[in-house]
Amino acid sequence: MKKKRAVLQDVADLVGVTKMTVSRFLRNPSQVSEALGERIAAAVDQLGYIPNRVPDILSNSTSRTIGVLLPSLTNQVFAEVIRGIEHVTDRHGYQTMLAHYGYSAQKEEERLLSLLSYNIDGLILAERTHTPKTLKVLETTGIPVVELMDSVSPCLDVAVGIDNFEAARQMTESMLRRGCQNIVYLGARQDERTLIRLEGYEVAMCSAGLQPRKVMTPASSSYSLGARLLQETYQKYPDVDGLFCTNDDIAIGAIFECQRQGIKVPGDIAVAGFHGHDVGQVMTPKLASVLTPRDQMGHKAAEALLARLKGEKLEQTLIDVGFTLSLGESV
Repeated sequence: MKKKRAVLQDVADLVGVTKMTVSRFLRNPSQVSEALGERIAAAVDQLGYIPNRVPDILSNSTSRTIGVLLPSLTNQVFAEVIRGIEHVTDRHGYQTMLAHYGYSAQKEEERLLSLLSYNIDGLILAERTHTPKTLKVLETTGIPVVELMDSVSPCLDVAVGIDNFEAARQMTESMLRRGCQNIVYLGARQDERTLIRLEGYEVAMCSAGLQPRKVMTPASSSYSLGARLLQETYQKYPDVDGLFCTNDDIAIGAIFECQRQGIKVPGDIAVAGFHGHDVGQVMTPKLASVLTPRDQMGHKAAEALLARLKGEKLEQTLIDVGFTLSLGESV
């Protein structure tokens, strides 16, 4: 059975003051004496009182809450983005309300409607592709929106990310300079960023007079998927001498499978990933990867959103946080 939740009057009765005095303390502790503040704080702790913010939301038309819609909460990429976002929102007294939609535009629409029902002040999204209803709802509400992970594609309001096309092109060119000729691109989910990176790879290969090759799947990324894609690649392209993977999970799984089969990396095949996960940077061989500053991405996204909430005009609406190529020991 659900227990009765302590209310403001319970705190006031325990301390022996009015509800208004307790309310003043909770809004701004400096409005009461230090001694009284300590007594109220002790009573709040003793009763386990949780402030009801609904009246403030209704009266101020603001919730001091930021909605964050992500395709996955288990992907390390987004875990670090969240850390960057909350580093900023915590400092400015904002809460984050997280929801994930499994890379489904329809589910993103459903989660968005749910978040908006809580009267969120602003929104951070991780995709550029949205349903017509999502676009209409965002236009109607008029709340500030920041989209993550890509700094080039057209955005609704403000975008913070990297140039995925250029990062993929440069990594492919680096592999070619190391002597690779038959590089295959491995992609999972086939989301927008995976396809943009594929284009960067294809441009680099065609510019070198080489035939682009790919092995793609709509399945979710994992180490085991990387192992399966390596097997499929050798069956389809037995002369493969390089793999450029859309993320580190696939790249690491491919290297593990190479080690199981006695295939030398990079002697027999070079392998590169994307994002620079910590595990790839400490494994042997150290994984070549495009290092992306996810924490900084979240940090700048939150700063841009809060600036928009204050009515400030941003100098840039497409904010590029850059990337770094690391060839590690696997290329």
